[in-house]
Amino acid sequence: MKIMKISTSFIRAAFIGGMALLAACGPSNGGDKQATESAPAANAENSSAASSADVDPAAKSDSKGVGKFTSVEIGTIDNAMADKGKGVFTAKCSACHQITDQKVVGPGLKGVTKRRTPEWIMNQITNPVEMEQKDPVGKALLAKYLTQMSFQNVSDDETRQILEYLRKNDQ
Repeated sequence: MKIMKISTSFIRAAFIGGMALLAACGPSNGGDKQATESAPAANAENSSAASSADVDPAAKSDSKGVGKFTSVEIGTIDNAMADKGKGVFTAKCSACHQITDQKVVGPGLKGVTKRRTPEWIMNQITNPVEMEQKDPVGKALLAKYLTQMSFQNVSDDETRQILEYLRKNDQ
């Protein structure tokens, strides 16, 4: 009886283990269905990554980026707004960026308003993770500097002030 009890337990354990192994192998075609189905998506990501590798992050781009800023009206530089932007920049941005062309952690920002649209700049400030995942210029910047820009919880008004400060710096 004892042998029969051990054999039944062993057979039950072997059966459960075998079923788990079969489930892990996926469909009967021997492949992993999920991997097979996601392969085109992965290839699309790779081709997207390849195309962003061709993007020169220092070159001018007319992209508006990815985010809520789709239209930003700018006129002459608002000095009062730029002064506020300098304070916000110093508090939230200067640990990683300089307004010269000097690289710190991230790129120097001299000339950024000549290379990027106001919408792109504001989207990068407020939406850096998605920009660096989906925007070709954002991807290229991440590839070059190897550091994800961190979210600084900058309000829309503060973002506009930073933009004005950068515009004034680029005069």
